[in-house]
Amino acid sequence: MLRPILRLGDSILTEPAQPVAAITAEIETLIDDMIETMYAAPGIGLAAPQVGVSLRIFVVDLSVGRDPAGLSVMINPEFVERDGMQIEEEGCLSVPGFTATVARPKRVVVKGLNREGDEQRLEGTGLLARALQHEMDHLQSCLFVDRLRGISRDLILRKIKKLSKAGKW
Repeated sequence: MLRPILRLGDSILTEPAQPVAAITAEIETLIDDMIETMYAAPGIGLAAPQVGVSLRIFVVDLSVGRDPAGLSVMINPEFVERDGMQIEEEGCLSVPGFTATVARPKRVVVKGLNREGDEQRLEGTGLLARALQHEMDHLQSCLFVDRLRGISRDLILRKIKKLSKAGKW
């Protein structure tokens, strides 16, 4: 089932997500809904808080559904390693229509559980590293605009405020 994607300004996006205690039928349904919602958007990643559920779950698929092996589900993820640096353009399904240049580590290793409850490690470089970090940020109540400084951040926030006042956000 498609779920609405929350936008910047929603209080759920400003609260750290809670750990998943057990992988229940409800969690399985949430994961399926997140995957469907991510592909429909279309996007390459989606975290549970973005669909209104404050749990430490995210899904990532750089192929946007074209390669079944490309889908990763992470439950209760945490960083194991981060190194290097890359500065690239980034956007977010919760901040539609806006992008900005964000500095992030070039390589990351994340560990967590898969949907069957087995521990897994996922190593990413380049775009995958960026996507993993972006989704991990959502679990810590951080949006990509929170990583911006100065005029870039101010311009985006002013435009969103204007859209919000006009009822278009």
